[in-house]
Amino acid sequence: MAASATPKPTLADFPEFAPAPEAPLAVALSGGADSTALLIASALRWPHQVHAIHVHHGLQAAADGFAAHCAQLCAAWQVPLIVRHVDARHAPGESPEDAARRHRYQALADAAREINPAHPVSVLLAQQADDQVETLLLALSRGAGLPGLASMPERFERHGVHFVRPWLHASGEAIRSTLERLGQAWAEDPTNQDLRYTRNRIRAEILPALARAFPAWRQTFPRSAAHAAQAQRLLAEIAAQDRAAVGTPPRIRALQALSAERQANVLRDWLREEGLTPQTAQLQELLRQIQACQTRGHDLSLKVGAGRVARDGEVLRCYNR
Repeated sequence: MAASATPKPTLADFPEFAPAPEAPLAVALSGGADSTALLIASALRWPHQVHAIHVHHGLQAAADGFAAHCAQLCAAWQVPLIVRHVDARHAPGESPEDAARRHRYQALADAAREINPAHPVSVLLAQQADDQVETLLLALSRGAGLPGLASMPERFERHGVHFVRPWLHASGEAIRSTLERLGQAWAEDPTNQDLRYTRNRIRAEILPALARAFPAWRQTFPRSAAHAAQAQRLLAEIAAQDRAAVGTPPRIRALQALSAERQANVLRDWLREEGLTPQTAQLQELLRQIQACQTRGHDLSLKVGAGRVARDGEVLRCYNR
């Protein structure tokens, strides 16, 4: 008996796009299973309106193979491909993962502007529900607040370009099963098996245990992240109102009129705008010192994140170095 032919992919084989972006757009194509599937699904839904962007980090010997897979895939689906080479080495004190992420987003944004200089296209990212849960568990392990527990947003803007994650509701296991059924290869990153990385240990050891204990974890855990994101948006609205009241830079007396919780919220918002991320202990000490500023002669100077906050007369000033 003759072997059955490999089925031809259809849009129904893949998860729905939620949220559904508008074409034209670009897919951030690493070559892995999720981005390979996203590229095919996007090409099926928006034929001749999709570009692909591959960022070559140059950090491992397999990187050339990733780029080759992306080139073959895009040629098969008649999708124009832009390959960006970046020097993703990390700066002193910066984690390799953070450095690679920073370079990757800059390269994706630059390529999106190259596709359409007048109006950069939206860039689709292939993270799915498993990735979202891994991000949530990492945040919990670090004692993160609402911004961390909100995990990855469905939509956000960086470097003037809109990014969309349309598959945060989708199962990574189901995506891989679909590609296998369709006979579609993908590039497997060998570092995904390296258990020195916390995210890989979560994937290999914790997610299987979650699946046994909480079968609906792919639905319930991302739902909690969505609730945290909603609460964080509300805090951002309150911070905007309080920023208008306390001014920029913030006036010390106006800050003292707020509750400690609202002081912390508005200070986080101000410091984030200044490029500083305070540790919990630093923020608590800053609140204590603000309350202690009852006379003109009371000094205030405190290390916050990579910079410093100091009193300047009636206001606080931020110094990044």
